[in-house]
Parts: sequence; structure tokens; C-alpha cells
Amino acid sequence: MIRNVVVGRVREGVPAEAIERGLQALRDLTVDGVDFRLVAGLDLGLREGGASFAITGDFVDEDAYRTYDLDAEHNRIRAEMFAPISEIILRVQFRLPD
Repeated sequence: MIRNVVVGRVREGVPAEAIERGLQALRDLTVDGVDFRLVAGLDLGLREGGASFAITGDFVDEDAYRTYDLDAEHNRIRAEMFAPISEIILRVQFRLPD
């Protein structure tokens, strides 16, 4: 199992509603032939200096992750909903222990 973790910080002044629209678009995303579980949310602000949002996605293997990563709708969401509002986005993919 592969877990993809994304954390991002948005530009100053970006309303939470703008972030949530992008997160919801990812929650609603389906990719033909790929079964995955995606969880996403806004930072609760419990500790200073955190990111604005986080996304995790679990995929059965590397091929499933790559198919998701290359999906046209996924890339449209990234380009149109996250790139314009984000200061920084970091990603990591790692294998979950059995």
C-alpha cells in the first residue's frame, strides 16, 4: 500500500472557503480503474506555524498512484484550484507497513 501525503500553505488572505472548494473537488474525484481512499482537511490551528491543509491518499501500489497522479481531472484541480492560492505545497509518497 502506498500513502501519498500532501501539505500546503496558502497565500495570505486566501479564505478558507477557497481551500475547502479544492479539497472537496479532490474528495469527489474518481479515477477510472483506480480504487483509492482520500482524506483531506483544513488545519485546525491548534499549533502555530502549521500548514493550511493536508491531504492523504492510499493506493494499492505504485501504478495506482501514478495513474491518479497523471489523471487529467486531478491535474486540472491542482492547476486551477490549488496552484493560484498556494504559497508552497509539499508531497511525499511512502510504503505502508503490512
